[in-house]
Amino acid sequence: MKKFIIVVFAYFSFSPVDAQAPQSWSSADIYLAIRKLNVLGSVLYVAAHPDDENTRLIAYLSKEKMYRTGYLSMTRGDGGQNLIGDEQGIDLGLIRTQELLAARRIDGGEQFFTRAFDFGYSKTPVETFDKWNKEKILSDVVWVIRKFKPDIIITRFPTTGEGGHGHHTASAILANEAFEAAADSKRFPEQLKFVTTWQVKRILWNTFNFGGNNTTREDQLKIDVGGYNPLLGKSYGEIAAISRSNHKSQGFGSAGTRGEQFEYFKVTKGNQPQEDLLEGVNHSWSRIPGGEKIEKMINDIASSFDLLHPEKSVQALVGLHKAIIAFPLGDWREKKLKEVEDLIAQCSGLFFDVTTAEQFAVQTDSVKFNFSFNNRLGTNAFLQKVSIDNFDTAFNKNLDANKNLNFSKMFFVSANKQLTQPYWLVNKKEEGYFNVSDQLLIGQPDVTPSFIATINLKIFDEQFDFSVPVKYKFTDPVKGELYEPLVVIPSMLLQSEPALRIVINKDEKMEGNLQVQVKKNNIVASPHTDYFLQNNKPDPAVKFNMASIATTASNQTITVGYSFKSDTSSSIRFLAKDNNLDYYSSSELKEIKYEHIPYINYLVTPEVEFKKIDVKTYNKKIGYIIGAGDKVPETLEQMGYEVTLLTEKELAKSKLKEFDAIIAGVRAYNTNDWMKTYYTKLMKYVEEGGNYIVQYNTSNFISTVSSNIGPYKFDISRTRVTDENAAVNILKPEHPVLNFPNKITADDFREWVQERSIYHASNWDKEKFETIFSMNDVGEKPDEGSLIIAKHGKGYFSYTGIVFFRELPAGVPGAYRLLANLIALNKKKGF
Repeated sequence: MKKFIIVVFAYFSFSPVDAQAPQSWSSADIYLAIRKLNVLGSVLYVAAHPDDENTRLIAYLSKEKMYRTGYLSMTRGDGGQNLIGDEQGIDLGLIRTQELLAARRIDGGEQFFTRAFDFGYSKTPVETFDKWNKEKILSDVVWVIRKFKPDIIITRFPTTGEGGHGHHTASAILANEAFEAAADSKRFPEQLKFVTTWQVKRILWNTFNFGGNNTTREDQLKIDVGGYNPLLGKSYGEIAAISRSNHKSQGFGSAGTRGEQFEYFKVTKGNQPQEDLLEGVNHSWSRIPGGEKIEKMINDIASSFDLLHPEKSVQALVGLHKAIIAFPLGDWREKKLKEVEDLIAQCSGLFFDVTTAEQFAVQTDSVKFNFSFNNRLGTNAFLQKVSIDNFDTAFNKNLDANKNLNFSKMFFVSANKQLTQPYWLVNKKEEGYFNVSDQLLIGQPDVTPSFIATINLKIFDEQFDFSVPVKYKFTDPVKGELYEPLVVIPSMLLQSEPALRIVINKDEKMEGNLQVQVKKNNIVASPHTDYFLQNNKPDPAVKFNMASIATTASNQTITVGYSFKSDTSSSIRFLAKDNNLDYYSSSELKEIKYEHIPYINYLVTPEVEFKKIDVKTYNKKIGYIIGAGDKVPETLEQMGYEVTLLTEKELAKSKLKEFDAIIAGVRAYNTNDWMKTYYTKLMKYVEEGGNYIVQYNTSNFISTVSSNIGPYKFDISRTRVTDENAAVNILKPEHPVLNFPNKITADDFREWVQERSIYHASNWDKEKFETIFSMNDVGEKPDEGSLIIAKHGKGYFSYTGIVFFRELPAGVPGAYRLLANLIALNKKKGF
């Protein structure tokens, strides 16, 4: 009995689609999928991050050559920057994972990941491997190769460093080492319980010409990938642009291209092909003994395919399925069976929808599932039974042509039902990689659906099991019918935000509110602390209970206050017990919502850190110009400042002199074209005694600054200092920014995270600007562009690449003290 997931990627459609909705193919899609049945070739593309992949090449390989095409990204892009919001780290990695999956739905590739964590920009593969644990990530690459079994591997970057980023070079080194390791039974033998060794034919580097670095040569293998597919109505350059434009958090919206587009390839292992990437690889059915008869059957189905009546091909596809299933077990047998099953469903026009009107399925509560089936083209289909978890119901009836079969069922969600959680976040991660112990999960791109309905059918007397993930479905008054993931959560959720509390006054009591979100009826709960830390050391003697709560209705939020005194920085973790069921919950729900990707929900431990920081502040009212998104305003408020967020509307109407300082958020000049309109107004504010602080902006092929920023000339470079422990040399120890109201010393640059500074200033007017620090990564020249300050009229202007947007949310004391001094530069007012 074969299982088939009916919610499949549309292999050939190029239009953006709702990832969660049941997908229906056009007849053109179906015809191309029938032709693809006769192609038994595969290619694995390898790089480091989401958006590193060559989407034009992937589209060409998948849709023109019809190879099984995969992209292995070493990381989920957690350490990048974010153009659309303030998410960083794991949150950003979750967003970029979904953007990458959206891209694959367009270009037809499959997606894989290793356990590597994107810890930020790295300049060498040595640093990268030190943090990633090279052998662990190599084992993941080998695992994906042994499972996917590509005929060839293509790397985006070389092993020799021309790719710039240390992660880039590391991805190529790992791919080349895995080329040999995947074929060696002595390497990672524990994997051989599940897979066999695999010898790839060759590995090639997809040379490039971008970023001012042309690595292409006319003596390399050269292939035109710019062709036009008339069945899809798009060139591969146009499809690639739609795919690449899904990387919205990175600002990678792309324009379609038409006409010849050449890609170049240099072999790094294996023999050199002369004309074709898969030269010397048999990618027809004859690579399987006896496969020639299958090829003939497929050709017959393709030649007789009726675009107006795809259901006429169903019986022949069922016969093809029977013929393939008779072959011995093997990877191509299983892959082609799956493709045939997809085609049977699509040619039949079968519609299976299993949904709920609730976004969350709550442990120890019930949820209603709605079933809707339709045999839209009237194929010979007999419904036997439907099952979910431990429930099943028999039907034993024909599915009539184009008639809906609708029914509903209440399901109890047990306390043991697995919570919906990205598998790579279940265990605490290390600095450079996620801890995933289940071998079979490694490489999997996304969360396993929380509930899967199995629909047992006979089609022309052949039995099939169609597996349909249960989705949350609702109707938006503007967007119409929408599908989102169904999420299993505990009956109680705890929340105490913000997770980081800054304590400036040494006598200040540490206090806050714990919100207990009750998701089911009739709960009597006892919230209390699970543990208490002082200076990162557990203190089991310090625990405290909070007031018990009782509810009679679901979806209530009850606030419970707490307070304590501590002489040191402290952390507390919360727990709540349902006294009726002896059921414990220690989960906080995080939600991320953007229109271009499915809803993201994941659970974290409800924990609050109270960080005592010795910082003095001067000046009070801050205007904050919103940029790409960051969490700096929240931290400013915790420091005691009054923060007004300035959009274009507020900047236009505000009298800027009311602000003691104005701070431009990260990439404000990249993301807001209107900033140039207010240049004169901002400079006048500075000239009259204001204080304008501009955080980093980028100047590269993705986004540039099209307006003046400061009162005097300077440029923005790509210089960055990626070692968070790099030495910081103080150039002007007497400068006010280092002395008032806080004395800044070398101690203030301890315990920084990820990096020091990015996108430094360059070519500044040395008569007008003062530089404060010099810093550099190992092997590079010292650079003074991390912070430049100019006096203009009665006020001050500063540009800084120092990563306050990372350090402040991480609670780094020195970052707070330095930013407080920048804000106090004009000494306009005191508290």
